[in-house]
Amino acid sequence: MSRRCELSGVNRQIGHKVSHSNIKTKREFQPNLVDVTLPSDALGRSFKLRITAAALRSVDHRGGLDAYLLKAS
Repeated sequence: MSRRCELSGVNRQIGHKVSHSNIKTKREFQPNLVDVTLPSDALGRSFKLRITAAALRSVDHRGGLDAYLLKAS
């Protein structure tokens, strides 16, 4: 399963792990994904999604899945 948010499209980021002696080695930063079930009032059913915690806060802030999708580009 991919480590990608299904709503916002946030993916992993690549960076460096920097040691005390300033040696840089590659590492990756994974998004904070959670499995949630969000109801859709317009369609009258629920959807199981794997989204980031930040996207879940945005959905709650906008007032639900339908309102979030209407504002999305």
